Amino acid sequence: MAKGLLIILSGPSGVGKGTVRAKLFEDESLNLAYSISMTTREARPGEVNGRDYFFVDRETFEKKVAEGGLLEHAEFVGNYYGTPKDHVEELLNAGKNVLLEIEVQGALQVMAKCPHALTIFLVPPSMEELERRIRGRRTESEEIVRQRLAKAEREIKTKDNYKHVVVNNTVDQAATDIAAIIKTQLQAAQ
Repeated sequence: MAKGLLIILSGPSGVGKGTVRAKLFEDESLNLAYSISMTTREARPGEVNGRDYFFVDRETFEKKVAEGGLLEHAEFVGNYYGTPKDHVEELLNAGKNVLLEIEVQGALQVMAKCPHALTIFLVPPSMEELERRIRGRRTESEEIVRQRLAKAEREIKTKDNYKHVVVNNTVDQAATDIAAIIKTQLQAAQ
């Protein structure tokens, strides 16, 4: 069995990474497995531990970092986020194409360790649209919204570090574009 492809999907908070990811998983021909991230933030309404994230306390997360058990990790707005290394390796070795949906800081760490990963940066059609999407969540304070928007402006400047950039005008269009990129990469690897 061939080892799977490591795929990084990144972009600023609020760009629609999770929604696009869900659409990609509808295409069974992509043979995708989702790499669940670990975080110290509280679960949002509807999020499930072990499906959306592994929700842990700071002590547990910091122990995992000290043991070298994370492929990448970052701190944002007072919370840690990271990718458990053993979970990703297990999926890749099973022949799955592993999708990491991660923040820019973490993506850059994975790129340094895994230069052959397929890297895709999702951008909003405009900063105004990104602000509308973040505010539309109605889950964060005004201060957090401002922090996310300022961070998004900085992150968008890193898009040239990625092999592909996709504009998320609509979920269907973005997912179609990303699926085509993945299929092209898989064919090239054969």
